Amino acid sequence: MIQTESDMKIRILLSAKKLFAQQGFDGTSVRQICEEAGANVALISYYFGGKEKVFRAIFESFFPGHRLAQFEGVFKDPVEGLKLLVHEIIHFSMTDMELSTIVQQEIMMNSPRKPIVTSFTYPVWFKVRELLEKGREEGRFQFDSLDHALMTVIGMILVHKKYDSFQPLLSNTHHDPCSTAKQSWEIILRALGASGSSA
Repeated sequence: MIQTESDMKIRILLSAKKLFAQQGFDGTSVRQICEEAGANVALISYYFGGKEKVFRAIFESFFPGHRLAQFEGVFKDPVEGLKLLVHEIIHFSMTDMELSTIVQQEIMMNSPRKPIVTSFTYPVWFKVRELLEKGREEGRFQFDSLDHALMTVIGMILVHKKYDSFQPLLSNTHHDPCSTAKQSWEIILRALGASGSSA
């Protein structure tokens, strides 16, 4: 089987994503990434120009936020737009645990790579804020403080990646991302006092 340059790049990125999630960026060496990927150590420099650029390339390759522009039509309706984002973010955080963990680690540690992470994540959260504001202006959502509404919605979306931490409190051991997103959206909709919409 012929190994293409594209295949090798993806293998390196997948290996780096796995190791950064498990060991952190600083705890992972270029050599470890290449051993995991079955690649020559020189290829990190050749393909990416160093470990820091591998970090950015992981987000460029795997973070789904770059697809926001595809949904501009949906975002014209604040209820449908917010519903879409709730589903997408919960699905991402529950299905790509590695990248989701990297996001959380870098932000919580306020690492030197936090600006890279927020350059990808903040546009998504700004869109959530924009849709909340638009929904309130149109009378579709009912709340007093935009900041409080935003932080509550963010908290409700992100808590689902922490199922393991709360397992003793939960009655189900398996949580399906699609079902979780749907039920979360229904709760968010009610919390926002949404009108003229269906869950």
